[in-house]
Amino acid sequence: QVNVVESGGGSVQSGGSLRLSCTVSGATQSTYCMAWYRQIPGKKREGVASIDNKANIQYAHDVQGRFTIASGFLEMHTLKPEDTAVYYCAYDPGYWCTSNALTRTEDYTYWGQGVQVTVSS
Repeated sequence: QVNVVESGGGSVQSGGSLRLSCTVSGATQSTYCMAWYRQIPGKKREGVASIDNKANIQYAHDVQGRFTIASGFLEMHTLKPEDTAVYYCAYDPGYWCTSNALTRTEDYTYWGQGVQVTVSS
């Protein structure tokens, strides 16, 4: 059984930084796609960044240059109030990330419980 757990959320002021961690346990396949999504109440979950075991990386346009993804981590810098959301780690074992990694939530088999990120102005 694969388990996905996020940590590292919190509250920061605009311009600050946070580092989120995604711990995956129980995975047996070396091939995977991992992504971070975020969601605010009443809105659709949106992809933020993705990475696979071949280090193919994608970023959403509005976080490009501010966020950095690595396997198991999402570093967020120059945070803005509009980055406020619940952030989820998604994991799809056995597949590399596709060009739809930031749009097709249904491709991910496992999700964490989410962590709150709040950026105040």
